Amino acid sequence: MSQLFSPLKLGELTLDNRIIIAPMCQYSANQGSASDWHTIHLGQLSLSGAGLLILEATAVSPEGRISYADLGLWNNETQQALGKSLKALRQYSPMPIGIQLAHAGRKASTEKPWDGGGAIAPSDENGWQTLAPFAIAYDDNAYQPKAMTKSDITQLINDFVSAAKRADELGIDLIELHGAHGYLLHQFLSPLSNKRDDEYGGSLQNRMRLVLEVFKALRAEFASHKPVGIRISATDWVEGGWDLAQSIELAKALDKLGCDFIHVSTAGLSPEQQIPVKPNFQVPFATAIKEVVSMPVIAVGLITEPQQAEDIISEQQADGVALARGILYNPHWPWHAAAQLGATVNAPKQYLRSSPHGQPSPIK
Repeated sequence: MSQLFSPLKLGELTLDNRIIIAPMCQYSANQGSASDWHTIHLGQLSLSGAGLLILEATAVSPEGRISYADLGLWNNETQQALGKSLKALRQYSPMPIGIQLAHAGRKASTEKPWDGGGAIAPSDENGWQTLAPFAIAYDDNAYQPKAMTKSDITQLINDFVSAAKRADELGIDLIELHGAHGYLLHQFLSPLSNKRDDEYGGSLQNRMRLVLEVFKALRAEFASHKPVGIRISATDWVEGGWDLAQSIELAKALDKLGCDFIHVSTAGLSPEQQIPVKPNFQVPFATAIKEVVSMPVIAVGLITEPQQAEDIISEQQADGVALARGILYNPHWPWHAAAQLGATVNAPKQYLRSSPHGQPSPIK
C-alpha cells in the first residue's frame, strides 16, 4: 500500500493523502482582492486529487504585500472577493483549503516578476514605505525599510489575528504562517536582517519572540478545531545567518505551544545565499526537525517524481510532501502518482472516463 496516499492528520484535520499544494503567488489580485484568475487557477488545483490546497501568501495589511498585485485579507472588500472564489471551489471539490498569512517586510513594494520584480520607490503610485526589524535593505537595488517600532509590532500582531478571523469566517480549514523566504517573520529570526537591541533582537530567544507571539495570538483567536502551522526557511544558506540549529530550537518552542505542523523550506533572506539545488535538497532539514518534534513535518523542494515522494514518506524523512512548480506544470500530478503507485484519488464524476483506454483508473 502506498504511504504517500495514506491519511495524514494535521491537528484535528485529516487529509486523504500526504500531497500538499504549496502556496504559490499569482500576482493577479486587484488592490488585494482575488480576481477571476484566482477562481480559475485555484479551481483546477482543487480538482487535482491532492490532500490539501494552501492558498498563496496572503498579506495581512496593504504594506505587507510583496507586490501591488498580491492577494490580501485585511478588509471587507478583500474578504468578500476571496469568498467569491472559495464558493466556486467548495461547490465542486471537497479538498481542504488552507491559507498562508504573510507580511513581506523589506521585500515588499516590488514589481510583478514578469515585469522584472524590482523594488518600487515609496513615492511611486504602486509603491510604499516598507517595514523591517532594522533599517537594512535587502540589497543595493532595494529601498531602505523603516525599522519597526513597538507600536508597529503590536499592530502587526493585531493584523495577523484580524486576517485569521476573516479566514475563519470564510470557512478556511487551516492557517499556515509565513515565516520563510526572507519575509518579515523570517527577517526577525535571522541575525543578518535583525540588528535590534531590544527584546526582539540579539539572542536567539529574542529573535524568536515575534514568531512565537504571532502564533500564540493567532492560535487563541482562530477556531480551536482548525490547524495552525508555520512555514520556515531552515537555513539562509549564508554563513552567520539563520541555520538548522536555530530552526530546531524554534520548532521545539512551537511544538510546545501546540503548533499543528511545520513546513520546511530554505533561503530567501539574502542575495548572498549559496543554494545547492538538486532533487530533495531541502528534505534533510525536514528530517532533522522531524526527529525533535511531535507535530507533522512537511518537506518541499524539487520533489517531482511519484516514487521520490513515496520514498520520503515511507522512509519517514517527512510526514507530508509539498509540490509547487511541479503541480503548476502538471495539475493532475496526484492522479498520475496514484496510477503509478497503485492508489486512488478523489476527482469529479465528470472525469471518471479520463484514464487511458484499457488501464485501471486511479480516480474514485
